[in-house]
Amino acid sequence: MAMHWFTADHIWLLVGFAGQGLFASRFIVQWFKSEMEGRSIIPVAFWYCSLGGGIVTLAYTMHLGSVPLSLGQATGLVVYSRNLYLIFRERAALRAGSGTSPA
Repeated sequence: MAMHWFTADHIWLLVGFAGQGLFASRFIVQWFKSEMEGRSIIPVAFWYCSLGGGIVTLAYTMHLGSVPLSLGQATGLVVYSRNLYLIFRERAALRAGSGTSPA
């Protein structure tokens, strides 16, 4: 008899946990970077964790068919993407103005 304990529902549950874990990791990244700098900062990795966790969690909420949760995740993705865009736009302007890349 074949074992059917690992189903598609279990895979989606793992996807949900992975999304939440990735999303939660952004706080650990921010905390460690702030401790290293001795001041409160939000590193670029924070926004990547937010975006990655948001995408995975959005896929999970869409699978669940939850419109409110899906809309909430999708809205967050706009904010995370915009922050990354602003960061890279600023870095490009700094490179263009100084002729060197920022650290």
